[in-house]
Amino acid sequence: MKAILVSWTVFVVVFSGGYAGIALRPLLADSQLGPDAKDIIRLATGLLVTMTALVLGMLVSSANSSYQDRKNELAEMASDFIVVDQLLASYGGETQAIREELRGLAESGLELIWPSELSRRAKLKPGAKLNPGANGQVFYRQLQILAPKNDAQAAAKTAATSAAISLRRTYWLMSLKMEQNSLSLPLLVVLVSWLTVIFIGFGLFGPRNYTVIVTLVACALAVSGAIFIILEMYTPFSGIMKISPSPMHYALSQMGS
Repeated sequence: MKAILVSWTVFVVVFSGGYAGIALRPLLADSQLGPDAKDIIRLATGLLVTMTALVLGMLVSSANSSYQDRKNELAEMASDFIVVDQLLASYGGETQAIREELRGLAESGLELIWPSELSRRAKLKPGAKLNPGANGQVFYRQLQILAPKNDAQAAAKTAATSAAISLRRTYWLMSLKMEQNSLSLPLLVVLVSWLTVIFIGFGLFGPRNYTVIVTLVACALAVSGAIFIILEMYTPFSGIMKISPSPMHYALSQMGS
């Protein structure tokens, strides 16, 4: 919802700039739009276009990198759940309660990120984040108090502890990065200001007819669409472009076997 609202606002502001340029043209004296003035305006507009293209490209690249990182971290977290569960299974039957606690931890993480329809109102909130602290303490305490009876169990406990630490690190890493990754508001304001100035320049040289207006609408939609995609990729666990929970579903299907 936030991405749609922001992108719609960008569209309105940018298109209004273009239409303001069209409306401003008849009010200017011919001497104000002479050949020399037009050359300067075109050069200034070209400079802004280049700068805007560079910034938009940088933002898209950064947002896509953030989006792909979250996908990779999710796959890594799902694989860690499977590895820890299998190591505990190799330890022996006395780890059954710990494995059930681990499965509950995976299910709670899945429910927090992708809530079901029944719990959506209660758990899906703006800015919701992972919280591995409270849910994971019981599991880690149970893992630590395991008392190996032979070398094989000691090796399995050591490997499971190492994998559990990796799992917890990935869990916290996703939580912290979800809080930090967002589009800077000052940068967005500057970018929209540049786009508005560019569209004003377009409008100054365009006659007031339907062809020009439709062209400005199409360009404004394209720009606001780019902003929408950037915002969506910075919120990978909600919205239209949310990451699929299939890695966690696969991990749950493998756990307990």
